[in-house]
Amino acid sequence: MTVAPERTALSVRPVAGHIGADISGVDLSAPLDEKTVAGLTDALHRYKVIFFRGQELDHAAQIRFGRHFGELTYAHPHDDAPPEGHPEIFTVDPERYAKRYGGEYTVRTRRKYSYVAGWHTDVTAAVNPPAASILRAEVVPEVGGDTTWTNLVAAYDGLSAPVRAFIDTLRAEHRYGGSDKPAGGSAYARRVNDNLLVAVHPVVRVHPVTGERALFVNPGFTSHIVDVEPRESRAILDLLYAELTRPEYTVRFRWEPGSVAFWDNRATAHLAPADLDHLDVRRTLHRVTVIGDRPVGPDGRESELLAGRPFTADHAVVVD
Repeated sequence: MTVAPERTALSVRPVAGHIGADISGVDLSAPLDEKTVAGLTDALHRYKVIFFRGQELDHAAQIRFGRHFGELTYAHPHDDAPPEGHPEIFTVDPERYAKRYGGEYTVRTRRKYSYVAGWHTDVTAAVNPPAASILRAEVVPEVGGDTTWTNLVAAYDGLSAPVRAFIDTLRAEHRYGGSDKPAGGSAYARRVNDNLLVAVHPVVRVHPVTGERALFVNPGFTSHIVDVEPRESRAILDLLYAELTRPEYTVRFRWEPGSVAFWDNRATAHLAPADLDHLDVRRTLHRVTVIGDRPVGPDGRESELLAGRPFTADHAVVVD
């Protein structure tokens, strides 16, 4: 099925039952008119993650495209060396992690294709997690390295009514690394401690545009449910993690050079690849993120900042 949003020349082709659509008929390196931006925004809100192929973007063009959808953040809360002249660009490349944190870190964590392994929503340890992320592929392997996204609105809707009513009342702490203390004494652990981010968010987030309710916990950053016993927190989170990672809510994307993925960070979680450690391959991608607002729960309460600062364009990284 192909859906053509009104007022634009875009072609939008859904690719999975609950999430994801391929977009064609647009050159992301060219200036976009208001109708095209509106069509892309509508597709993003409906399908949660949208994919583009064969795009020729450099850092400047990617930044220009991202700014159609809002002000952009600094590269990453823990990245002190974005590309020169392009502080909005965060480069995802295991060689950068190895160079930055040394051999001990690389051995302990294996090859690192994301700051956070496993399922996560970007930077939810911040009080204002990014609204959206745009990732483009520069160098990708011929085999492996796929990224998977899940629809957190569908995951919430899939729960029974009594469970939804219960979790609507809950709040959870998110911190960088998802635990109370980063493990080990590595340079990476010191960097996390020196740039600590901790926030309390609603377990269910109301989307500020669509009004949809979505699960807003993830294994990468959520530490615990507040105001309950530790054993209760573990049981609740285990239930929600099992729900949000159900295969029927997901879509898997095969990267090619020039591919771009654009996802709504308020309604998705994603999984970085873990199938490349045994392969001698390169994988280099570049990301920009749109500054987000403070999440709001069904009760109207906003998220609370416990440590750090909001994630904005002027984010400063402490380097030891």
